[in-house]
Amino acid sequence: MPSSVIRYFDYNKESHTLKIIFVTGIEYHYKNVPERVFQMLRAAGSKGRYFNHYIKDKFKFKKVGV
Repeated sequence: MPSSVIRYFDYNKESHTLKIIFVTGIEYHYKNVPERVFQMLRAAGSKGRYFNHYIKDKFKFKKVGV
């Protein structure tokens, strides 16, 4: 389901890094994210709501680009 907040997201299994690009174009890499969290984000009806509740302020991140 499309998100009004998140444009794109992907997960690297080796590094446990979740990459999220928001509709603003800003990209973040979240570190040490369990694969289960990525799978649940993928399945969530509201990606933004899931992100705010289970990812934001829960994992260390690096802002990339813009």
